[in-house]
Amino acid sequence: MIGKVGADMFGKLLTGTLKDAGIDTAGIVQDDTVFTTLAFVSLDKSGNRDFSFARKPGADTCIKPEEVDEALIAQSRVFHFGTLSLTNEPAASATRRAVALAREKGLYISLDPNLRKPLWPDEDAAKEAMEWSLHEADIVKISDEEIDFLWGLSPEEGAEKLLKEYGVRLVYVTLGPKGCYAANGRACVRVSSPSGIHVVDTTGAGDIFGGSAMSRLLKTKKRPEDLTEEELRAVVRFACTAASLSTQLHGGISSVPAEEKVMECMAD
Repeated sequence: MIGKVGADMFGKLLTGTLKDAGIDTAGIVQDDTVFTTLAFVSLDKSGNRDFSFARKPGADTCIKPEEVDEALIAQSRVFHFGTLSLTNEPAASATRRAVALAREKGLYISLDPNLRKPLWPDEDAAKEAMEWSLHEADIVKISDEEIDFLWGLSPEEGAEKLLKEYGVRLVYVTLGPKGCYAANGRACVRVSSPSGIHVVDTTGAGDIFGGSAMSRLLKTKKRPEDLTEEELRAVVRFACTAASLSTQLHGGISSVPAEEKVMECMAD
């Protein structure tokens, strides 16, 4: 992971949490001039979230282009980013530099637009950043709500637009509890979420979907646009199952299900 935290208790907690999860923290910069961003999450009765951020500024927005670790990008297969690092400078310039480096090194560019309206000065600024990001991406995980926000289109229409007009090679459109619609130009599938899931907390479910889908895609050793309908369905089914299982527990990291549990649920 590449990012910045403050030299404070919360920054140390986050860095330690990453290490405990087996995530390389060599790209995490510590800054003693700014405080680590705080994100507060409230849940409604259905487990859906509402966010509030303490970030004026937060350390994550202060990472500079020259602090991006080129070596980490060079040794990777995929560069994944979201639009939250585009809300403020210098993090926006750092993000654009990282994307350019990843493209130069031949990595897949993966994107989750991850719209959080409270972090933007206005909706037009959010749309502009999302549009730039989508034009840069090879693989996109986007929600049906984000497609509606950008273009007022259906999930199928939005996926088609991304494939034909933006040059995206694989699109996952998450549909909340209804599952996912996915397309890569060669095939398209709609996969439902597992039934019988009692939702407690949806925090992290989208990220767990995206990470799970990426792990299965890489296991195929095929280009995203070359997946057959059967292969695409298998990738999406695994990701939908992993994301659904995660909503049964509180938290984002602590709710990530083990691969074996996902496979057991799919077998059932």
